[in-house]
Amino acid sequence: MTSGHASTGPEPWDTKYNLRFKMSQVTIIDYGIGNLFNLEKVVAHLGGKAIVSGEPQTILKAERVILPGVGAFGDGMENLRKQELIEPIREYVHSQRPFLGICLGMQLLLSESEEFGRHEGLGLVPGKVKRLKSPEPGSRPYKIPHVGWNRLQVRDDLPHGNLLLQNLPSEPCVYFVHSYAVFPQDSSNILAETEYGLNRFCSVLKKENLLGCQFHPEMSGEVGLQILRNFLNL
Repeated sequence: MTSGHASTGPEPWDTKYNLRFKMSQVTIIDYGIGNLFNLEKVVAHLGGKAIVSGEPQTILKAERVILPGVGAFGDGMENLRKQELIEPIREYVHSQRPFLGICLGMQLLLSESEEFGRHEGLGLVPGKVKRLKSPEPGSRPYKIPHVGWNRLQVRDDLPHGNLLLQNLPSEPCVYFVHSYAVFPQDSSNILAETEYGLNRFCSVLKKENLLGCQFHPEMSGEVGLQILRNFLNL
């Protein structure tokens, strides 16, 4: 299924930074998992052109791509497989154009997941997806899944920088809904981490042109808007 909603008129004016920027086109992958409407609406609000599509050729021709998703890892990979999207996604990423995975979409980028058994992922970022640790006896109680607002601890020691996270407040908070988290094999792929109970996990990753957010930027207020704005302007 392919649809598109695009803003018309002159290039949008970014009132926060007092500049006019080129309207970016974003293809949002529709593979039957995730709330695409909110993400599509936010992209349009920021002045981008949002195209929602599950067609391999549309993805291969895209200017930039977002892979959203909620639910189980195995179901996500099965849907991508049924729609013959696995190889087109890999080919697109290898073309060095901007690609952003959100929540489950970020987890699918890794090598494998332990959610409901072992499942192979897209293998674009070496590493595993593991369940968050539950509270231990005597520790402070907390609930799994991890639902709600939490802080990004943005790393400042990476040589390649973090353009996705520029112009954020000193202690940015974003909105999470998940029980599993990614653990990249190479720590240099971690742009930001988040602590929750006994857990410290990667909440933002980067591998060359490939980016991922464990949280939902489209549900994360001004911080989330700025992160998506940064992606549109990469």
